[in-house]
Amino acid sequence: MKRFLLPGLLIVSSLAFSQNSPKVYTLQECVDIALQNNLNIQRSLLNVETSDVNLFQSKMQMVPSLNTGGSYGFNWGRTIDPTTNLFSTQQISSINLNASSSVLLFNGFRLMNNVKSNIRENEASNEDLNKAKNDVILNVITFYTSVIFNKELYQNAQFQLNTTEQQLIRMRKLAEAGSVPIGDVLDLEAQNATNEVNLINRENALNFSLLQLKQALQLPASTEMDIEVPLIDVNEEMILEETAEQIFSAAKVALPDYKIAQLRYQSAVLSKKSTQGNLYPRLSVNANLFTNYSSVVDDRGQFNPDGGFAPTPIGYVGSNNDVVFRDVDTGTFVPYGIGDQIGDNLARSVSLQLSIPIFNAYQANAGVQRAVIAEQQASINLRDTENRLRQAVESSYNDALAAAKTYSSTLKQVTARDEAFRMTKQRFENGAINFVEYQVAENNLFGARSDLVRAKYDFIFKKKVLDFYQGKPLEF
Repeated sequence: MKRFLLPGLLIVSSLAFSQNSPKVYTLQECVDIALQNNLNIQRSLLNVETSDVNLFQSKMQMVPSLNTGGSYGFNWGRTIDPTTNLFSTQQISSINLNASSSVLLFNGFRLMNNVKSNIRENEASNEDLNKAKNDVILNVITFYTSVIFNKELYQNAQFQLNTTEQQLIRMRKLAEAGSVPIGDVLDLEAQNATNEVNLINRENALNFSLLQLKQALQLPASTEMDIEVPLIDVNEEMILEETAEQIFSAAKVALPDYKIAQLRYQSAVLSKKSTQGNLYPRLSVNANLFTNYSSVVDDRGQFNPDGGFAPTPIGYVGSNNDVVFRDVDTGTFVPYGIGDQIGDNLARSVSLQLSIPIFNAYQANAGVQRAVIAEQQASINLRDTENRLRQAVESSYNDALAAAKTYSSTLKQVTARDEAFRMTKQRFENGAINFVEYQVAENNLFGARSDLVRAKYDFIFKKKVLDFYQGKPLEF
C-alpha cells in the first residue's frame, strides 16, 4: 500500500494544479514587482527628494533676501507720539510697517562652492538610488536562478524515481516467475523508497527557493506563483570575451558604487572650499523701508495753510505789560488718514556692510579643520571602493573561469555515466549482473546529472555577475 501512496499524491496534486494553476511570472515581471515594493528603493527615493530640497535651498541662498513686518499697538498716559515725537496724554493707536532686503556680495565664494558641493551630493543620491535598484535586480535574479536550479533537480529526482518504479514492476514479474531472487526485489524496493525521500527533499528545496523569491518581491508566502523557465544556452567560452582588467574598467564606469564614492569625494572638496569662505571678509548691501501711522494725527487732521496770517499774542513785555504778537499762518485742518500718513512718513535707507572675522571662538577654523578631515576620509573611501571593486571583479572572473571548466568536465562525466548506465541496465535485465552493480551505476548517473545541474547554474550565475559589473542587462 505504501508504494502506491506517493504516486497517488502526485496524481491528486496534478489534478488540483490543473484546476487552479498559479500565475507564471517571467523574470522581468519579478524584477518590476520587486522594484515597486522594495522599501530600500522607497527610502532612497526620499533621500533623493531631500537632496533636491538641499540643492534648491543652497541656490536660493545666493538670491537677495526680502523680509517685511509690522506692528499695531495702543499707548495711554503720558507717552510720545511716534509720528511727531511730542508728548501726549491721550490714548494713541499706532501702526509701524517695515521692509528690508539684503544681498551678499562677497564671502570667499562660500555660497557658490556650497551649491557646487550640493550638486555633487545630489548626483550621488541619485546614484544611491541606482545602486539600490541594481541590488534588488541582482537579488531577484539570484533567487530566480535558484528556483530554476531546484526545478531541474526536482525533475531529475522525479525521473530517477520513475525509472526505479518501472524497474521494480519488471523485477516483481520476474520474481513471480522465479527468474530472479526475491532479495533483488527487496533491494529495489528499498532503493525506490530512498528515491521517494529524495524527491520529497527536492520538492522542499524547490518550495523554499520559491518562498525566498516571494520574500524578495515583498509578496505574502500564500501567493500562488510559478516562474517561467527560459531556454538557457550555456557556452563556457563567452566569459572569455573580456579580460578581468577590461571588466574592471567597465565596472568603474557602469556601477553606481564607484560613482558614488567619486561624487562624494568631489562634494567633500567643494564643501571644504565653502567652509574656508568663512575665513574671508563678508561684504553685503542692505536696504530698508519704514513708515508709520498715529491715531492722534488722524483725529486732529493735517493743517492746510491758506496763505494768510493772523496776529496771535504770545506774551507781555515792559512795565506796561504790552502784548507781544506773532503772525501765525491761517488755514484749516483737513483729514489725514492712514493712507496719507503711510505715504508721507515713508523712510528709506541703503547701507554697505563689511564684516571682517578676527576671532569667533575658533568656530571658522574648527569648521575648516573638520572639512579637511572629511575630505581625507572621502579620499580614503574612494580608494577603498576602487580596491574592493577590483578585488570583486578579479575574484568573480576567476570564479567564472573555474565554473566554466567545472561545467565542461561535468558534462563529459554525464555523457560517460549515461552510456555506462545504459550498458549496465541492459546487462542487468539480461541477468548478467546483480542488483548492487545496477544500483551503483544508477546512483552514479543521477549523481552526475545533479552535479551537472549545479555546475550549470553556478556557471550561469557567475557569468551574470560579470555582466552585472559591465552594466549589461541582467536577463537570460
